[in-house]
Amino acid sequence: MARAWTLASRPAGLPNDSNFAMIETPEAPLGDGEFEVQNSWLSVDPYMRGRMNDAKSYADPFALGAPMTGGAVGTVTASNNVDFPVGAKVLHMGGWRDSVVLGGGNTPPAGMPPVKLPDLGVPDQHWLSIMGMPGGTAWFGLLKVAEAKPGEVIFVSAAAGAVGSTVTQVAKAKGMKVIGSAGGADKCAWVKELGADAVIDYKAGKVLPQLMAALKDMGETGIDVYFDNVGGEHFDAALATSKEWARFAICGMIDVYNDFKAQPMQYLPMIIGKRITIKGFLYPDFYAQVPEFNTDMAALITSGAVKGRETVKEGLEKTPEAFLGLFSGENTGKMLVKL
Repeated sequence: MARAWTLASRPAGLPNDSNFAMIETPEAPLGDGEFEVQNSWLSVDPYMRGRMNDAKSYADPFALGAPMTGGAVGTVTASNNVDFPVGAKVLHMGGWRDSVVLGGGNTPPAGMPPVKLPDLGVPDQHWLSIMGMPGGTAWFGLLKVAEAKPGEVIFVSAAAGAVGSTVTQVAKAKGMKVIGSAGGADKCAWVKELGADAVIDYKAGKVLPQLMAALKDMGETGIDVYFDNVGGEHFDAALATSKEWARFAICGMIDVYNDFKAQPMQYLPMIIGKRITIKGFLYPDFYAQVPEFNTDMAALITSGAVKGRETVKEGLEKTPEAFLGLFSGENTGKMLVKL
């Protein structure tokens, strides 16, 4: 019997263990065009918190009692599909479980079809981090949404996270200057190791004074690009320090996912005088450009310009724990579950 995590109840605020339940799913013979994937790696991501609410959003809510979905990498163990033969490695959205049947007449989990992984010489788990949605989100947000250019100053929040750490490395590889924000001395030290020109510790004090001091030390008058993973105080500090024609790529706002508190907007009027462009985006917006991303990112990884780092929990049973760890800053780099 396959096992899967379900949403047992909808959380109010920060989820807890009681919101999740493990179920067993019955096995059945494969139908025409179907194939079974045994998962080896599962992804947990901040966006999943929004899907736990019974509210309309860019992704459908998780259905109570049904297997949850999320990014996963696994190996085909049985197949009636010539495009996905036994032994093939697959990236798909049938996560939060140990195995899944895909293809045939089944609707793809989360509406995203499975992809047979090309042989680019990268570890399997990288397809859930720097070669997957987090890496693509960083690359598209920085280069396509914000249109960042060599020599520009980039401010990135959650710079020790899966997306932010990739933004930092790609920006440096493309000749930009980077100020990263992270929580705690160890994470800040790692962001500095990634090549950031300056790092601020949001746990050590207010963001804006630290950001202004970093800019002064770098001899810069402001930021050209803000890559937002956090929202809140970071967003307002970015507004206050923007140059004219600055561009904001809004990837996430984890600061408000569990507590819809009022956001500081003291510097919101800066948008007008500085003609700031603020644009939200989603990874699926750039599906057509994924081959371009794959080629460039694989080259950056091979050259050593971009390195992946994962925080790994062992075993399917640890999946909710891994997810909840995202909101306490437990992860450095990508949070993954290894089966």
